[in-house]
Amino acid sequence: MEANLNEEILKILEKNSHLSAIDIAAMIGAREDEVADAIAQMEKDKIICGYHTVINWDKTSDEKVTAQIGVKISPVRGEGFDRIAERLSRFEEVDSVYLMSGASHDLVLTIEGESMKDISHFVYEKIAPMETVLSTSTFFVLKKYKDHNVIFSEGRDNDERIRVQA
Repeated sequence: MEANLNEEILKILEKNSHLSAIDIAAMIGAREDEVADAIAQMEKDKIICGYHTVINWDKTSDEKVTAQIGVKISPVRGEGFDRIAERLSRFEEVDSVYLMSGASHDLVLTIEGESMKDISHFVYEKIAPMETVLSTSTFFVLKKYKDHNVIFSEGRDNDERIRVQA
């Protein structure tokens, strides 16, 4: 029962971490104290590692540039990719680090900066000089349509194109 309760709670929190224990309890038919205890235990066990707010920065006056950096590395004997991935994870600019399969890069990083120049400096000053880094490729995000399961587009309701009839 506990694993099932935890999974239900996690699915709800993943979609909306703003909900309270009482709201979640009402949604799944559990007691509030049961839900609160389960959440506290999952936080302690590092199953729940944090709470994230998804922001559409395009609708603010704050300028942000997001990039994904593909990194090809030479793995360290006995440590594989873990040591370099942990080192890259410590940089404040790095939002995420993923080990990839079937790609031309071993690791993919997501980073944010104030400009393309900031990101470029980060890559050539901090990532490229690392001893196990063989190459990098930078992909700048031009527009976000969906992030963390949140759709940013407002639909095609205001489509002003002329309809063609057959």
